[in-house]
Order: sequence, then C-alpha cells, then structure tokens
Amino acid sequence: MQQSSPEKTIWCAVPVYNNGSTVTDVVAACRSVLGNVVVVDDGSTDADLASLLSGLDVILLTHEHNRGKGEAILTASRYIEARGGSYMITVDADGQHDPRDMERFFPLMRDSDKRLVIGCRDFNTEHVPASSRFGRAFANFWLKAETGVTVDDCQSGFRAYPVRYLNQLKFKGSRYDFEAEVLAKAAWAGLELVMVSVSVHYPKPEERVSSFKPFLDNLRLSRIHSMLVGRRLLPLPHKKLAAGKPAVDLSLLRHPGKVLKMLLQENATPEGLAASAAIGVFLAVLPLLFMHTLVILYVALRLNLNKIVAVNVQHIAMPPLVPALCIEVGYYMRHGAWLTDLSFATVFEQFSARLYEWFLGSLLIGPLLALLVGTIVYSTAVVIKKVRYADVSK
Repeated sequence: MQQSSPEKTIWCAVPVYNNGSTVTDVVAACRSVLGNVVVVDDGSTDADLASLLSGLDVILLTHEHNRGKGEAILTASRYIEARGGSYMITVDADGQHDPRDMERFFPLMRDSDKRLVIGCRDFNTEHVPASSRFGRAFANFWLKAETGVTVDDCQSGFRAYPVRYLNQLKFKGSRYDFEAEVLAKAAWAGLELVMVSVSVHYPKPEERVSSFKPFLDNLRLSRIHSMLVGRRLLPLPHKKLAAGKPAVDLSLLRHPGKVLKMLLQENATPEGLAASAAIGVFLAVLPLLFMHTLVILYVALRLNLNKIVAVNVQHIAMPPLVPALCIEVGYYMRHGAWLTDLSFATVFEQFSARLYEWFLGSLLIGPLLALLVGTIVYSTAVVIKKVRYADVSK
C-alpha cells in the first residue's frame, strides 16, 4: 500500500499471546492499511509465529517468556521510536478489531502529536459478554475519578499512542492493568485523550479465546486503581510532558450561575452520583471533628465527584445517632460488651477512649452505611434516568 506522507511515521503494533488461529488474518489486514507493522510475540506456545507470518513483510519481536500485554506494547513502542515512528496503533490479535478502522484514527493524529486516541467499541452487536459491559463501565468510572477525563471505552485495546511520550512514562502494571494505568498517567502528563468509534466482533462463547484471568487480572486491576486513586488524593503536582488545558477555568468565577450548573451536572451519571454519596457518607461517619465538610470537599475535588451530593449527604451521619452507634460498636469491639451508660460524663470525661471507639466503630458502620446510601442513590438515579428517557421518547 502506498502511504501518504503523514502516515509514514505511523506504525501498527500487534501484541500476541496464544492467538495462533487469528493472528495471521489480523496482521495481514493491518499490513494492508499501514506499511510499518510490528508484531510482538509475548511468549506464545500455541504456534510458530515466524512461520505463520512469513511472507507478510512485517517485523517480529519476541519475548522468550510471557511478560504481559503491557510489556509487549512497550517493547513495540521503544522499537518504533528508535526507527523514527511518531504514533503506534495497537490492534489486538484475537480478531476482535477490524484493522481497516485504523484509517479513522489518522485525522485525529494529524492534528496533534500529543493525543492518545482510543477506539471506542460499538457494543450494539452480537455476543458481547456481560462481563465486558460491566468492566467497561467500571473502568470508565475509575478513570473519571482519577483524572476528571471522560472516556467511553477505557478497556479497548485499539488505541493510538504517541510513542515519544509513552516511552517517558513509568508503569507499575505490565498486563491488563497496564491499559488502565497508561490512560491515567497519560492524562496526568498533559496528553489529550480523544475517542473514535470503531466496530467490534465477538465470536460465540464456545469459540472465544481469551488470556484474561478473572481472579488474578481483576486483582491486578483493583490494585492499580487503588494506587492511582491514592496518588490522586495526594496534593502533589504531576510531571507534565505536554502542555494541557488549565485545571481550573478562572473566568467561571465571574458567572456564579454557570458554576452552580456545572457543579450540579458534575459526574451526574448513576454511578457517579452513587460514588459521590457513598464516599461522602463514609467520610462523614469518621471522627474528623469539625473537619468533615473540608475533607469531603477535598476528596470530592481530587476524585472529580459530584461535590454537591458528597457534601450534602453527610447530614445523614450527623450527631448524635451515628456517632453514638459507632461508639457502641467500637466499645463492643474493645470490651466484648455494650456501653450501657452513654452520657455526658462517659463521653466527654473519657473523650480519648470514646474517640478511639468512634474510630473503630466507624470502620464497620462507615462502609455499611456508604453501601446502603450508594445503592439507594444509584437505584433512584437509574429510575429517574429511565423515566426521563421514556418522556423524551414519547
């Protein structure tokens, strides 16, 4: 294929692990769109890729042992940058993606070399696993919390990476957790996350091949999201590799009405509202002593939650009922009996003991109350959303 000048520095990378039945067709289709294609064999044991790909005029890099999809992507990225490439489009080897959709990425990459382009899969097709739908919504929510950026399909492996910036980032994850981590760290570094719609093909369940390990990979994903959220909560700036948009538009301060509207609409999905309510309640239960509103505002700001919901829901945990309940539970955890004399004297004259018991009890009551309130808010928001959709459809 004769490429136009802008596409000469765009490469395609295909990470492969035991996709012997589909990899040849995928790589051939990629080669028909782009002249530069690199395949990374991540320790496959089901086929001889060198034999399968002979005659296709592609580069084959090999990991002696399986190191994970993230490591395979980084191996390709370093190789491509060393040979003058600017962008790398990753295509999964399982046949899920249509490589011809790579052409949809080109206009977005021509406009800027500081964009990470994500191919958002169209799930209006057959055989889409329920786990994929849930995982997609789960990943989208966490990226929003970690960066404030909304992406429709954080789990798509069909992406275009600017290799110069990708190779400067440091990662903890090397498998499926890499694909969650790289989006957050790219956004923190000032890269723009943009989306393009792509098609997707899922084979029937009995024909599907996946290297995703539900327990281990979900554990890795939980670990990486915990680390990203923890880092996000720290009031420390991130190193910028590219100049991004300012975090706060100070011109909004001249328009209080716009600020209020923005706050009301902020992360107003059912998932976002439920998370805002749950975290607001959990923090409100803790013995933060006159600091609840400030702490809730800070956490809501850092995690891009709905601040109005998070702050106002704290009234559910106002004294005396919830603190007294926490003290009773904490006292029982310490002494194996209930505190029968909960009075001014036993609370304030023994304040340090009661504060410790309040803290202990809040570690049990807080998550339970947060789960209850979050579930109620989520269910209510879903119902309201359905009613509104029905009214609009009439």
